[in-house]
Amino acid sequence: MTRSARRTRRTLQVAVAGTAALLALSACSSSDDSAESDSSASAPTDSSKKLSGTVTVFAAASLKESFTTLGEEFEKEHPGTKVTFNFGGSDTLAAGITGGAPADVFAAASPKTMAIVTDAKDASGTPSTFVRNQLEIATLPGNPDKVSSLKDLTEAGLKVVLCDKTVPCGAAAQKALDAGKLKLTPVSYEQDVKSALTKVELKEADAAVVYRTDVKAAGDKVEGVEFPESADAVNDYPIALLKDAPNADAAKAFIELVQSDEGQKVLTEAGFLKP
Repeated sequence: MTRSARRTRRTLQVAVAGTAALLALSACSSSDDSAESDSSASAPTDSSKKLSGTVTVFAAASLKESFTTLGEEFEKEHPGTKVTFNFGGSDTLAAGITGGAPADVFAAASPKTMAIVTDAKDASGTPSTFVRNQLEIATLPGNPDKVSSLKDLTEAGLKVVLCDKTVPCGAAAQKALDAGKLKLTPVSYEQDVKSALTKVELKEADAAVVYRTDVKAAGDKVEGVEFPESADAVNDYPIALLKDAPNADAAKAFIELVQSDEGQKVLTEAGFLKP
C-alpha cells in the first residue's frame, strides 16, 4: 500500500470514529430528555391537590343552623365539593359511626358521646373542643306562665319537656337540676334538642330545657329564660376526623373552617361560647 493510500485510510477511520461518538452523545441526550419529560409528567400538580367530592358530617342537632351555614361557605370556597349533614342526638350518631355508617367528621355535643367513638378506635387523632354551649329555658311566646327560674318548672300543671338523659342536653339538664337540688318529671323525654324545642313551638308543651343557641335560632317562636344553674352544666363540643373517612382531605379542610376565625364568628353569632 502506498503512503498516500495509508493516509486516506487513516482519515476515513478518524471520520467514522467521530461520527460514532456524535451518534452516542445524541442518543444519550435523547434518553436524558425523555427521562426529564417522564419525570415532569408524573410529578403532582397543584390541580391534583384540589378538593372535590362529598364530605359527610355527623353533627349534634344543636349545630344544625351554624353548620349548615358553614357547609354552604365551604362549598363556595371549594368548587366541586358538597357537604352533607346528618344531624341528631350525639349518642345516636356515635352509635351509627361505631356501627359502620360511612362518615368523614363527627361533631358531638359532649366529650362523653365523643368517647363512644374514640373508645371504639373510630376517630383519627385526638378530638378538639371547638365551642361550648349553655342551657336555657324555652317557653311559649310572651312567657304566659311567668317562668323565671328552673324551680318554676317543677310547679304542678306545667307541661315541661326534657331531652333524654342519654343525650348531652338531657344530661346537662339533669346536672343543672341536681345543682339546684330540684326534681322534675317531664311530660316527655326527647331524643334530641330540636325535638324538645319543637314541642314548645307546636304548643304541645309549656316549656323545655334546651340550649340557648336553639332558643336564639327559633326566633319569636319561643321566649328564652336564663337560669343560674346552667353555669354548672356547660357542655364542651368536640370535633374529630374519623378513621375511615372516605374523603379525608376535604374533611380536614372542613374541620379547619370550623376552627378558623371565620367559623368561630358564625358559631358565636349563633350563641355558642368560645372553647
